[in-house]
Amino acid sequence: MNPYASQLGGRDPLEVIAGTVQELSARTRALSAEAADRALAPGKWSPRQIVCHLADTEIAFGFRLRQALAEPNHVIQPFDQDRWADHYDAYDLPAALELFTSMRRWNLLLLNSLGQEDFTRPLSHPERGPMTFRTLVETMAGHDLNHLVQLGRNSRTQLTP
Repeated sequence: MNPYASQLGGRDPLEVIAGTVQELSARTRALSAEAADRALAPGKWSPRQIVCHLADTEIAFGFRLRQALAEPNHVIQPFDQDRWADHYDAYDLPAALELFTSMRRWNLLLLNSLGQEDFTRPLSHPERGPMTFRTLVETMAGHDLNHLVQLGRNSRTQLTP
């Protein structure tokens, strides 16, 4: 099950994944330091925290992709994103974007090297149940789109003139 399937719609997940770095850069480029740290709404993350989260999840997705390819019927290890976010004050937006960009390039090299049979590999998530490698990739793409939408809404009110 892909919790971000509605975000993805009918778009090709590999195209979305390949375009996210450029979109993310465009949506954060003109943010002032103050705007980057301003929460999108009470109790919500700031743009800087969203990019930190995307960097963290890129690490997690990279590990999941490789484990799913290396182990038959891999069971994904979930994580608590809010607990990971407890340490986001240590990071600035440029560092988070740099890590995301580098990891995304690395993960794309892997994804683009795979054959169709790799995308049918079975795996499972303890909370979401059985899925295929392709579903994992679709989740990755939908997750990107979810956060790009958040940043897109934010950019109209937080960008510097």
